[in-house]
Amino acid sequence: MGDSYLSTADLAALGFFLLAWVLHTLASDGHLVSRVSLTTAMNAQREAWMRTMAEREIRIVDTAIMSGLQQGTAFFASSSLIALGGCFALLGASDRVLEVLSTLPLGGAPSRSAFQIKVLGLVLILAFSFFKFGWAYRLFNYCSILIGAVPIPHGEASRNPLTQTAVWRATQMNMLAGKHFNSGLRGVFFSIGYLGWFVDPLVFVLSTLLLLAVLVRRQFFSAARRAVIGQPPGVGNG
Repeated sequence: MGDSYLSTADLAALGFFLLAWVLHTLASDGHLVSRVSLTTAMNAQREAWMRTMAEREIRIVDTAIMSGLQQGTAFFASSSLIALGGCFALLGASDRVLEVLSTLPLGGAPSRSAFQIKVLGLVLILAFSFFKFGWAYRLFNYCSILIGAVPIPHGEASRNPLTQTAVWRATQMNMLAGKHFNSGLRGVFFSIGYLGWFVDPLVFVLSTLLLLAVLVRRQFFSAARRAVIGQPPGVGNG
């Protein structure tokens, strides 16, 4: 490896990592495969939730759910900031970390400049996640306001155009907040696979593949997905 730049193997591994991230994002959002993902299935449930909410006169349960979503988003935003601070501490301890990496059986330690470039890449991933979580938190807050703007149902009031429009707005805001939250969470997950790059480009590829396999299973083949789109025995069989 050169003194100042990343090797060809490093760049190839990084390209594979970014490609895996993009393809997984597109697949999860329903753009690449016909199989329904967990994210897509949950969006349908978000829409069902908003329609059910519009039929309720007392919406304490809906505000409690929104509060839980905001708290979870705030937790991950704070965690991303803490991890960012850890990355800058890592830059200050480059010599010690390189000494540890030099003792590993795979690859050996990279140059100081290459190591710092990799740390800055991790900083970018975590900063991306933080901004996604921060925006998702704000969107969930907006969604709470839109839920409050849905008229209280009285007979046909729950089915008039004004109410339907208010429900549609709350649904779209909820799904958009969920999309940005998922993007931030995906960034956190992929930052785990990114850590393999500090060891060796091959380890980086393998850690990315392992992470991708776990995420694909969760999105398309998990028990959580079956729970969302499945039916209990004897239901829907005629």
